[in-house]
Amino acid sequence: MSNDDPINVSALNQYAYCPRRCGLIYLESEFSDNIHTARGTAEHERADQSGWVITKEGARAEYALPIWSDRLGLVGKCDVVEFWLDGGVYPVEYKHGARKKWLNDDLQLAAQAICLEEMTSKPVTHGAIYHHTSRRRREVAITDSLRQQVEETVQAVRALLISDQLPPPVNDARCKECSMKEICQPEALADKTHQHEILTELFNVD
Repeated sequence: MSNDDPINVSALNQYAYCPRRCGLIYLESEFSDNIHTARGTAEHERADQSGWVITKEGARAEYALPIWSDRLGLVGKCDVVEFWLDGGVYPVEYKHGARKKWLNDDLQLAAQAICLEEMTSKPVTHGAIYHHTSRRRREVAITDSLRQQVEETVQAVRALLISDQLPPPVNDARCKECSMKEICQPEALADKTHQHEILTELFNVD
């Protein structure tokens, strides 16, 4: 990995959720499915068929649209991008399950919006997350704060990939349903770290 190599937009989602998960996937090419990721993959396959349709509102909906940003060094693919009759550009990202309390999905959508702005020279002020469980869209405003988080996360992911070093596990509520839990071993590594801290404190062992 070098400063010139592009980063996949999906890596920002993984990093925002858990830096170690991002490292396992993009540094060590590790991945493991569970019921949640399997369902998500099946749902994405329906949106990953390239092509386009005209929606009932009259927008042209492009499926599996490749995107990029030369400025940020990003590449990726949008599940759906709607090109509205008034010139508006509206990305839609498909996700399994209900809305989570983490911002990783919103961050990924904002990164897609930034790419589309660079590609089309048009402002992208909003997009949506389609949650398959509820079969509803949740509109997301592409705010200045969200844009700044995208920029910071791009830098963090690039630094991680250049370092070639796995971050430590987070070992919190995020691990419970993570498909990478068996590969990551957060509890075991946390125990080892705690044991080392005890030894260092008691015996001054480095």
